[in-house]
Amino acid sequence: MAPQPTSGRRLLVVERAYRGSVETQFADVLYLARELNRQQGGLDILLRGLAVTFATAADDDAPARTVRIGRIDLDTLPDPRASLRTLLAEGAGVWAEETDLAGLGTAPDRLLPGVRRARPDSRPDWSAYQGVHFL
Repeated sequence: MAPQPTSGRRLLVVERAYRGSVETQFADVLYLARELNRQQGGLDILLRGLAVTFATAADDDAPARTVRIGRIDLDTLPDPRASLRTLLAEGAGVWAEETDLAGLGTAPDRLLPGVRRARPDSRPDWSAYQGVHFL
């Protein structure tokens, strides 16, 4: 597959799935990606390591995203799948590293629509980007 033109775009590589949901509830890594996409005129994201779980479809019966701290129920935690859906709708390209998906036992049909599997023959070409940033 021929590389897509990436003139002026940046590639963000995200490898860590969570860095503390409570601490990052208002500005997680994908929130930052959305802002960079908006301000920099486009970007693509390569998910690696445990971050590939961001790109998997959630079960319909998934528990509510809340945590109890003392007497307070905190329900403003980040939702990485919703953030990825928004990024895709805003024109960002999203890849999930195939070897990491396989290592976690993720079936091919479990990826969010629009997310591509990063295979050796269909990975983003890092040299074609204006910049590559690890978040």
